[in-house]
Amino acid sequence: MDWHTLAAGLFGPTHQIVADGDFLCGTAAFDGATLAVVGTTNHAAVGVDLALRQARAILAVVAEHPGRPLLLLVDTQGQKLRRRDELLGIHRAMAHLGGCIDLARRQGHPVIGLVYDQALSGGFITSGLIADACHALPEAEIRVMRVPAMARVTKLPEELLESLSRSNPVFAPGVANYVAMGGVRSLWDADLAAGLRAALADRDTTDRRAEEGSARGGRRVAADVVRRVLEA
Repeated sequence: MDWHTLAAGLFGPTHQIVADGDFLCGTAAFDGATLAVVGTTNHAAVGVDLALRQARAILAVVAEHPGRPLLLLVDTQGQKLRRRDELLGIHRAMAHLGGCIDLARRQGHPVIGLVYDQALSGGFITSGLIADACHALPEAEIRVMRVPAMARVTKLPEELLESLSRSNPVFAPGVANYVAMGGVRSLWDADLAAGLRAALADRDTTDRRAEEGSARGGRRVAADVVRRVLEA
């Protein structure tokens, strides 16, 4: 789904969200309140410039509109793989973006992530996954690493990883597997506004991913390991 269709489905035709290249920013009225919207489009490769633009927009919301809900729209192919960005410190820029999102949460801003198209690698980790909760559209594509790349990193045969991916969500791409693992809290289907309304009403900001992953069968031991570490 393109961002224009998404915004119209969420807010109707009167929102103030605009695109500047791959960068989305603006506001929208929803159920009598104003939401801040920050995100990416065009399968954006998140480099230093785009990460800092998002961070700047989030800091402006924190400074100028205390408590305003923040919706992060995610469509990214991951971090930009360019020498310029590496030399400029892309890791620091993306960490700064994640830190700004965390600051907004700590300052009492409800922060909701929504993967509406594609979410890969570092561009997803430092945006939607740092929100209070991340949601997705059913047709979204989410993955951290393709199986061939995973095989190169782990030194395991592709055939083995393909086999594991059919029974274990940890090894498999796809939005349903991220729901099973607890990384995505819910899917927003036909009624997008209802999904956003439910997410805004859920003010529990505790990290429930391990527990939800255990309950859904996608991460069977993470919650127990966390509990045992805390009790040690």
